[in-house]
Amino acid sequence: MSTEPDQDAASREDHFVRSLERGLAVIRAFTADSPTMTLSEVARATGLTRAAARRFLLTLTDLGYVRSDGRGFALTPRVLELGYAYLSSASLPELAQPHLERLATEVRESSSVSVLDGDDVVYVARVPTSRIMTVSINVGTRFPAYATSMGRVLLAGKSDPEVEAYLERAELRRLTSRTITSAAKLRAELERVRSQGWAIVDQELEEGLRSVAAPIRDSSQTVVAAANVSAHSSRAPVEDLRRDLLPALLATTARIEADLEIATRSTRA
Repeated sequence: MSTEPDQDAASREDHFVRSLERGLAVIRAFTADSPTMTLSEVARATGLTRAAARRFLLTLTDLGYVRSDGRGFALTPRVLELGYAYLSSASLPELAQPHLERLATEVRESSSVSVLDGDDVVYVARVPTSRIMTVSINVGTRFPAYATSMGRVLLAGKSDPEVEAYLERAELRRLTSRTITSAAKLRAELERVRSQGWAIVDQELEEGLRSVAAPIRDSSQTVVAAANVSAHSSRAPVEDLRRDLLPALLATTARIEADLEIATRSTRA
């Protein structure tokens, strides 16, 4: 992650606070793979100088968001307050959760809802039924959008110029032997997803993982989120996802959309 000026810098208005951007970059530098980092590692991950990284880390330590053992730095549970503020104010996760629980019970597979944040999907609601990935998935987990069923649904909901801009900047890394890494092939797949209204991804994010996703739209028919059902390939052939899981998923997204519409009306009243 670099904090060097980018193409958007010239268009940023006078209100933009660069130091806040850098402070958030330091927080985002900590991941599941790098829960503890040295000063040098934080500086390298964020593109900051060691001196700047040190100032931000010490400030975050004073505020209680970071702790240090004298050599390494790590986030504290207090950072959860930042995410909780979103979850507690946003109606979508709260509205979606009971529907995901019903879906997971019905199909006996894990179900989730995510939104698009930059070029990643971020999980905002989830009901796991079994461990099917090598990494644990929780609310707040991020994955690259191009290799996930929910990500493709969310990308397909974007305008053509937005999709083209994404394809130009995205680094399509090969995560498994099945991952689509060609911009042309991904563009064609997104067009297919947009046309049919759902996406199936077969072991592109992780070997053995299959998932089917569908969009969640607001009252203006804008895609605001996506829901999925994921299953291990050993018990869910692709055709089973399409025949057995997709109808239940589409019924679930329709119920979530209906609740969103009611919530929107109540807010406006």
